[in-house]
Amino acid sequence: MNTRLIAARALSRILQDGQSLTAVLESALQPVESSKDRAFIQALCYGVCRTYHRLDFILSKLLDKPLKDQDVKALALVGLYQIKYMRVKAHAAVSETVLAARKKPWAKALVNALLRSYLREQDSLEQKADNVQYAAVSHPDWLIRQIEQDWPEQAQQILEENNQQPPMALRVNLARISRDQYLQQLGAQGIAAIAVDFCPSAIILDKPSVVDALPGFAEGLVSVQDTAAQLAAELLAAQPGHRVLDVCAAPGGKSAHILEYQPHVRELMAVDIDESRMQRVRENLSRLRLSANLVVGDAANPQGWWDGQLFDRILLDAPCSALGVIRRHPDIKLLRKAGDIKPLQTLQLNILQAVWPLLAPGGILLYATCSILKQENEQQINTFLAEHSDAAELPFDAIWGLAGSHGRQIITGESAMDGFYYARLEKSDWLLGML
Repeated sequence: MNTRLIAARALSRILQDGQSLTAVLESALQPVESSKDRAFIQALCYGVCRTYHRLDFILSKLLDKPLKDQDVKALALVGLYQIKYMRVKAHAAVSETVLAARKKPWAKALVNALLRSYLREQDSLEQKADNVQYAAVSHPDWLIRQIEQDWPEQAQQILEENNQQPPMALRVNLARISRDQYLQQLGAQGIAAIAVDFCPSAIILDKPSVVDALPGFAEGLVSVQDTAAQLAAELLAAQPGHRVLDVCAAPGGKSAHILEYQPHVRELMAVDIDESRMQRVRENLSRLRLSANLVVGDAANPQGWWDGQLFDRILLDAPCSALGVIRRHPDIKLLRKAGDIKPLQTLQLNILQAVWPLLAPGGILLYATCSILKQENEQQINTFLAEHSDAAELPFDAIWGLAGSHGRQIITGESAMDGFYYARLEKSDWLLGML
């Protein structure tokens, strides 16, 4: 079994077929039994995606003409990544990567020549990459321009943070155990961690851990969830007896947190359009010993699943570009295109308009995305408020994020968080208005 070949084939499916890194790894790792080999393959795939635009630039300088064979291109990128970024001896990186091309003699000779040329010219090639912006920051040009337009002062920080490996954050189930108690359990297992001061449920591990090693994970004492996503439950502020709707709910982390935060809601309905993703919601709730009304349906067409009873709280974690979670899903830089944003904007506004009538007077809708683009965030809220006289923004104070024209934007990397956006909307109580 050649781990480099497995990684290259997985990367080729991303480059050639547009498949997600998560999907290709799930398939590629199935026959790999060794945990060490699995970790190495993952490191190669994540690393090449994270540094793709720089590596691709360097590869282009080593070639006389572009490589048409995506499998061979992926293998060359795997070789370059090992030499530049991994603790693999150069001769081993070259020989093992060349060995992976043994079924294509011409490719074997080419990969060998490319990697050896890189070793000879490494300093000059890296300097050339530093002088070209998209290669220097390893992002596509369109995304660099968009980030600089929306966040001129924070653009460099965002680009740098996108290329970092993210920390592992945990959400403590405060309905079952206090955070201090759980920190003590982690300490007893030799797992170092710190509490997040502005989020009562959040813990950041010093080093990532497999979930099986986390005390009480199987029993539902803790979940893996970024701190930014954990802010939703408190902002939604569900109260005892409330009926709560979570649309676009999969994989269910926020639904679960709402139930942990307020165990005495009358009902939580979680809606998602994808049956396979809804299965993950079921699994997550089952592990946490929580229950909800799970509905497979289209959030933009509630008439297909809504029972006519109004909700006191609605969480809309809208489908988005996911540009705030690039560090967790670096393939986004390869797969997302500039033309994707406008259709997403349309979908977001359609869902927001579709679920607004389901909210009771005096109720609160929390709009959230894991995007950093203003078109998907504060501009959407501005458009919606202009068209709905019964909606008003419900501001909130926070020590995190940047206040925009509406809502608050978390910039990627702030307090170790993913890029995230929140805005709260309140529906006017027309009965009070008549008094």
